[in-house]
Amino acid sequence: MSDPRTIVVKVGTSSITDAEGVIDRASIEKLAADVATARGRGHRVVVVTSGAIAAGLPEIGMGGDRRPNDTITLQAVATIGQIALMEQYRSALAAHSLVAGQVLLVPLDFIVRTQYVHASQTLRRLLELGVVPVVNENDAIADDEIRWGDNDRIAALVANLVDADRLILLTDTAGVHTADPRVDSEASLIEEIVEIDHQTEAVAGGAGSVRGSGGMASKLTAAKIAAWSGVSTVIASADRTDVVIDAVDGVAGVGTMVRARTSRLPARKLWIAFAVVAQGSVIVDAGARDALEHGKSLLAAGVREVRGDFDDGAPVEVADVDGEIFAKGLVRHSADELRAVAGRRSNDLPAGAPHVVVHADDLVALPR
Repeated sequence: MSDPRTIVVKVGTSSITDAEGVIDRASIEKLAADVATARGRGHRVVVVTSGAIAAGLPEIGMGGDRRPNDTITLQAVATIGQIALMEQYRSALAAHSLVAGQVLLVPLDFIVRTQYVHASQTLRRLLELGVVPVVNENDAIADDEIRWGDNDRIAALVANLVDADRLILLTDTAGVHTADPRVDSEASLIEEIVEIDHQTEAVAGGAGSVRGSGGMASKLTAAKIAAWSGVSTVIASADRTDVVIDAVDGVAGVGTMVRARTSRLPARKLWIAFAVVAQGSVIVDAGARDALEHGKSLLAAGVREVRGDFDDGAPVEVADVDGEIFAKGLVRHSADELRAVAGRRSNDLPAGAPHVVVHADDLVALPR
């Protein structure tokens, strides 16, 4: 038996609904049984689920090909589907004497630091109480972030929130393959990824099914976030027998294991790197790039160009003159203020003019 661990299990829409979007009771019962097995071994489990929109559509005759495209309708439908979805989880977990607790999150909960802390405290307390938190994006108020990685990124950030030992991403394939198994019969399962690189991401491809917005690329992005949190990830098939406990125990062939990095980003820098969406970009010269990669702050003298329109405190991408994005940070001044001082040395600036563009405490070199 493995030592007690904290596990985050994410399941996608296509794994728990049929082609019409109707919730597949048997799939949720299987997941609940897997969770119960893990709980019986002493593990603490958080479930991150998709499916509210897909589950709500058939309730009002919009399933399958009748699915609307406008965000407002989809948000309204999510309020219908979320009730049905949570009732299925509640009853399926109750059959194993487990209590479910609904937690609805939006990107703002990861962007605003106070919200981030509150979400962490709530999830940790639920686990202490022996509850199985069932997390979903709050699609009804998620604004234009309604397709944010089909909850894959949220699952990775939740893994950070609860200091998880393992993230398990359940999908409709056996894991990451050398090619798309849907079109290449020679594709084989990649059982272990030590570090996600551009070649691995290229193999992953694009979006997923009609019912879900996440694809393998989205799962690798989530695995990369988790890796920089010190959390290992297993990408596996939701249909596999005993998939959750096998993923926890590291059983060979259970899926694709993405190893955690030995060096990890502090929670604040992980938040800056992955949880917030950049509102613009700052182009810097070679000297500034070198300084930033050695832990220094970005000064006005190193700025060559400012792109976008943003206020002070906004998240921005930092790129070199060749266009390679290598860092991300929170700017201390607006775009217009930065354009006025770009390229000027500190001793050439008028009194009160900005010279620190992004402080080292607010900047993170992006993992390659």
